[in-house]
Amino acid sequence: MDRIRRGVDDTMIFTSLLLLAWPAMFDDVVRGDAGVPGLIIGIATVFFLGVGVILLAGRWPLLQYAPVASAVIMAGFWFGRNDTISPELTWLIIAVAAIILIRQFLGARTNEGLVRDLTRQRAQLARQAFRDPLTELGNRKLFMDHATDALADADDTMTAVILFDLDGFKEVNDTYGHATGDELLRTAAERLTANVRTNDTVSRLGGDEFVVLLPRLVDDQIADTVANRILRDLSQPLVIGDTVLTIPASAGIAITRGSGMAVDDVIREADLALYQAKADGKGVARRFDPAQFAEAEKRRREESDLRRALDAGEFEVHYQPIVDLDGERTVGVEALVRWNHPERGLLPPAAFLEMAEALGLLPRLGGWVLSEACRQAAEWQRQEPGFELNVNLSASQLGNPDLIDEVRAVLESTGLPPAQLVLELTESVALVDLVESARILGALKTLGVRIALDDFGTGFSSLSHLGTLPVDVVKIDKSFVQAMQESSGASVAEAVLQIARTFNLAPVAEGVEDAGQASRLRELECAQAQGYHFARPMPAGELTDLLDRQSALSA
Repeated sequence: MDRIRRGVDDTMIFTSLLLLAWPAMFDDVVRGDAGVPGLIIGIATVFFLGVGVILLAGRWPLLQYAPVASAVIMAGFWFGRNDTISPELTWLIIAVAAIILIRQFLGARTNEGLVRDLTRQRAQLARQAFRDPLTELGNRKLFMDHATDALADADDTMTAVILFDLDGFKEVNDTYGHATGDELLRTAAERLTANVRTNDTVSRLGGDEFVVLLPRLVDDQIADTVANRILRDLSQPLVIGDTVLTIPASAGIAITRGSGMAVDDVIREADLALYQAKADGKGVARRFDPAQFAEAEKRRREESDLRRALDAGEFEVHYQPIVDLDGERTVGVEALVRWNHPERGLLPPAAFLEMAEALGLLPRLGGWVLSEACRQAAEWQRQEPGFELNVNLSASQLGNPDLIDEVRAVLESTGLPPAQLVLELTESVALVDLVESARILGALKTLGVRIALDDFGTGFSSLSHLGTLPVDVVKIDKSFVQAMQESSGASVAEAVLQIARTFNLAPVAEGVEDAGQASRLRELECAQAQGYHFARPMPAGELTDLLDRQSALSA
């Protein structure tokens, strides 16, 4: 049809130009007054003009109608002025009019086809706007529309939203390919649809996440029944080619009564319930629990606060004195991080270190503590030569491949003598990978720093691995120190001290809370100790004052 229409358009242009040129070029030819050259010149002129108009019309489409309009105007002018017109010119005018009519007819047929195509495309776009092309289920938009209507019409009934997430779907894609993954999604969609009522809505939200809307429920147990029935059906074996797969999934259920809750809030509750189902081992359905939600919200706020605090510089280092029990003179400190929370006040490490470890923030936080503590200890070195600094290493720091370079850079930038830096780690951290821990600790010792094993005696492998780890100091756990009042407790502390001496390690007793414990440690010939009996952790300024008073007394 397009080719015919273009041919008619070109014919219309040439015929119109012929009509326009007729009085000037062809009248003499028709009457016999001009010869063959005149005819050739006239035809050639019309031809080249027509080709020019056709070419220009490709850029300016309306230009093709200029010859036609001019020819119609000229024909009207001739008919108005002449009583008689040559038959040739009359037939030419009739031809132009006929071609215009044909063009109009073809244009109308083309417009009808365009209208049909546009209608079909609109219908297809409308379908795509509400349907998932892979599974033919409704998409997120369709679900949101249906859920909004369901909540508006809920009256005193309940509305349930169940989120399903396929467990291990990424592994299926990675192992068997996306074609197998697509077939698994289509099968999951079929099994979901087969387990709901005709007035329920099943949609695919994206990826491997599906949602089921159960409107106008009178019994909330129906939602649990539907969710568990779907999970059982999904877990049935599926054969795709030569591969037998299952579709394990987890489900989160949220139920609301009446129309008081927004759709987004219901989905959020279902998503939290799904998260809980995943945390409980997957393959199960869980209902939204407001208490768990409150706990999760609290956790999220704390995580957000912790990230912000690190950027805002809300952490500070406090220092707990380590004393020489012979005279109780401060000979070193242990650096302990504190969080100066703008609302909750000064928080101890137990309030945030575990969370920081889970969020992967401890390498950054620990690196800052090391740098700040070494800078401060370098100042104390000028006042108290030989003053020691103990800094704790976390498991994530020990696993940091850049740890050695970071410690070297801190020592160089702060000027702290390496021999005065003691890096502490717990026995449980060191024994996660004994060989790797020994390698890293050995590399640290080549820098000149010393290594301390914290909470010594509480693990199960202390004796068998003390010879493997390049340790210089052992810190006797406070549980042994505080148990010294009992007869058996004293013998345990004495045994731990004997082990330290056997391996030529310097012992430091932790958690000394009273003078009696300090006295008993002296009797056991423990050289150093720390604890509330001597001093609590304090800011750098207070420790500086303590050292000043100590220097004044010894002067």
